Amino acid sequence: MPKKNIQIYCVNTVRHLSTEGGETLAEIAGRLGDALGLEPICARVNNKSEDLGYAIYSPKQVEFVGLASPLGRRVYTRSLCMMLYRAASLELEGCSLKIEHSISRGHFCRLSRDGKLVEITPELLERLTARLTAMHREDIPFVRHQQLTEEVKQLFRREGLEEKVSLLDTEADLYTAYYTLADTADSYYGPLAPSTRYVGVFALHPYHDGFLLMGPDPSDLSRPQEPQPQEKLYKAFTDYLKFNRVIRVSTVGELNKAVLANKTPDLINVAEAMHDKYLGRISDDIAARNREGGARVVMLAGPSSSGKTTTNKRLAIQLMTNLLVPRLISMDDYFIDREHTPRDEKGDYDFEHLHALDLDRFNSDLRRLLAGETINLPTYSFELGRRVEKHRPLSLGPKDVLLIEGIHGLNPELTHALRGDDVYKIYVSALTTLCIDDHNWISTNDNRLLRRIVRDHKYRHISALDTLRRWPSVQRGEERWIFPFQENADALFNSSLIFEIGVMKPYAEPLLHSVAHNVEQYAEAYRLLKLLSYFVPIEARQIPTTSLLREFLGGSSFTY
Repeated sequence: MPKKNIQIYCVNTVRHLSTEGGETLAEIAGRLGDALGLEPICARVNNKSEDLGYAIYSPKQVEFVGLASPLGRRVYTRSLCMMLYRAASLELEGCSLKIEHSISRGHFCRLSRDGKLVEITPELLERLTARLTAMHREDIPFVRHQQLTEEVKQLFRREGLEEKVSLLDTEADLYTAYYTLADTADSYYGPLAPSTRYVGVFALHPYHDGFLLMGPDPSDLSRPQEPQPQEKLYKAFTDYLKFNRVIRVSTVGELNKAVLANKTPDLINVAEAMHDKYLGRISDDIAARNREGGARVVMLAGPSSSGKTTTNKRLAIQLMTNLLVPRLISMDDYFIDREHTPRDEKGDYDFEHLHALDLDRFNSDLRRLLAGETINLPTYSFELGRRVEKHRPLSLGPKDVLLIEGIHGLNPELTHALRGDDVYKIYVSALTTLCIDDHNWISTNDNRLLRRIVRDHKYRHISALDTLRRWPSVQRGEERWIFPFQENADALFNSSLIFEIGVMKPYAEPLLHSVAHNVEQYAEAYRLLKLLSYFVPIEARQIPTTSLLREFLGGSSFTY
């Protein structure tokens, strides 16, 4: 019987191609060769991410993706992680690899054996590097399989991957996908590269009691990233990982089992108490410095949807318990007139640019306030796109502390005219410490993106599609104006809550399902839906009205 001839549309070449039923994306890419203009590592098929082993049996739209794309780099990183898992298993028999979170431009990893951490020596990292290099040269294929879930659980038990078994125990799927690399089996949250030949740029660096796995530098894909010191961020992650171990919830599988056992109220109460405790410590530190004549201005900064506004309001309450009087100033009122606002590379107004703010007026007002003078606070009209003067006098009493929230709060240029001791800086971010399993982490960016999708829909009537379209631009602004300064902070507050994605799930899923299949952003919506599918839903009615999560869900006792 002759094979069926199928027409596919290739986005890269902007033309239709004929293919026989069963031909894989890798085979099609091989036929196209240099016409693609890139070496693909994966593809979008009808705007859904697939590995190059995907076979075509019906008409499709196909876009081949290379390493320069964020999607391609995610595929590369997952593939590198599986190679590292195999290398560690071969080099240290009976050891366990834990890939915990991204930090310092890489991924933090620990090795353990018999319940004890393995000492990371230069010699061990050299051996692991040699294993990875050999695998790259051997061009070993990553092979995708689909098998009965019960059989996959047995396979993972033999591999010692109990965290994966725990997750599968709480899922209802009859079949489960996984990959093999030679005789090593593992599962990942998304497609992998065709083979180890595609994964040759990496580096391993010792870091505290583990090591950093570094992938390619996005600005030069031929060399690995160099680590960036992030000691304060590391401490924040470490503190919460210890907390996770105490409450015995470090993975999604463990969280799901706790929810199914009706232990959610205890988890929520303890997690919320942790937020109170850390904000109390920050407040105590501010009060101690204030008594010595410093910390009269508190700058609070963080990326989008990190929960800055609620953190500011809860911190104000904590400061009052220290007999200080918080006075809030909005950075938005210091915008310059719209016609003078810097523009981005597309020619649009760049409201996230530091120089979209009137720095001279801002510093002058703060200096005068700290000198005991009365100022008139500016008022910015977003409708008119310019400042309008109103009668808004402000002066500071002896116990008054200025609280100022804004994305540039850690940038030294923002408060260049003030004494260093006068300013106390706080960095807020949702540092997600919950892992899907031992080799799959949850990105802090994904946590914040889910928050933003839910909040944008509820409060700004913005669709999930429009939020997804805007997100890359938001991230570029964060990379430029926030992340380079996060280590300038006097304190770091982790706004994540271990249970929050389970709570977000019923809100986010219908919004993500509304993203049409015929738009590029469907791939991102599908990926987030896959992440949410791992979680047992948690009822929002259990969340206190003072919770930071209420900033996104609604029902907060704070006024925004």
